[in-house]
Amino acid sequence: MVNRTSTAEVMSMDLSPKHAAKAYGNDGGSYYDWSPSDLPMLGVASIGAAKLNLAAGGLALPCYSDSAKVAYVLQGNGTCGVVLQEATKEKVIPVKEGDALALPFGVVTWWHNAHASAADLVVLFLGDTSKGHTPGRFTNFQLTGATGIFTGFSTEFVGRAWDLDQDAAAKIVSTQPGSGIVRVKDGHRMPEPREEDRAGMVLNCLEARLDVDIKGGGRVVVLNTQNLPLVKEVGLGADLVRIDSRSMCSPGFSCDSAYQVTYIVRGGGRVQVVGIDGKRVLETRAEAGNLFIVPRFFVVSKIADDTGMEWFSIITTPSNPIFSHLAGRTSVWKAISPAVLETSFNTTPEMEKLFRSKRLDSEIFFAPPAN
Repeated sequence: MVNRTSTAEVMSMDLSPKHAAKAYGNDGGSYYDWSPSDLPMLGVASIGAAKLNLAAGGLALPCYSDSAKVAYVLQGNGTCGVVLQEATKEKVIPVKEGDALALPFGVVTWWHNAHASAADLVVLFLGDTSKGHTPGRFTNFQLTGATGIFTGFSTEFVGRAWDLDQDAAAKIVSTQPGSGIVRVKDGHRMPEPREEDRAGMVLNCLEARLDVDIKGGGRVVVLNTQNLPLVKEVGLGADLVRIDSRSMCSPGFSCDSAYQVTYIVRGGGRVQVVGIDGKRVLETRAEAGNLFIVPRFFVVSKIADDTGMEWFSIITTPSNPIFSHLAGRTSVWKAISPAVLETSFNTTPEMEKLFRSKRLDSEIFFAPPAN
């Protein structure tokens, strides 16, 4: 269940974007995560966030999690092994930058970056921790390694379960000293990824059909149950948004009581969030690697720097996320009667007409004003 936090606590909470902290690592790679102690909204929203960085030859050992997740490949190419519930054969999926995968409860995964890779494989994980052990943080259960489940059972139990003698059981438990991430030995042959295993499991957000495409403004790809069916089992929606240099994303809010969790993939820009009673609760600059969360029904807007801004978000709703925008052609202001607007703003009919006449052709992204 989502933690019950008072309105006053949310309004006074630190919403500023944060970088992830290193949890563990070695020459094979590192695992980073965001803590609710640093980013309190993670605990409030029961959302987990983490990042895996695998060096060439790195292997993230097989594990499962206490939370359903969406994985997004931020950088590089590699392989993801996935064993779905009750499956008798793993999927060995080739992954590349821009790929999104929905990982439901009970899924066992491993990740590998080939020795010949020229770049690290970097994967972002965002998910729902409401049924997990720690609200706001993933708990991963390693199947092998120094912290794997084998090490917790006695050799008697291991031997009985897998039909091994005591010596073999003791050996298999103790031979992998690595924890979480290891480097694969040179020359060891790993499974070949199968292109056909991508079907129904992966959506590449950089190649997918655009749901929004505004010239000089920005582009959006939305992950939903239509283009990635496993999203329904995960219970989250997601999107990739790219806005151009100095463009603006319209002020808007989630209509369906959802939290919006945003990771800045590249670029940067200014962010403002307005909460209850018109109070601005966040005014900051967000940069690549930052994560922040917008509370339910709060209004958020972003303006990109000269380099533009790209972000990947999850929304805590399993279907198509519903947003209400307060500027642009689809703004709620365009639908409200002129007389109501005049009285609401305490202004003249002429000013109301001027206000209504703007942004008639713009949708949700606004190109920078002409010099």
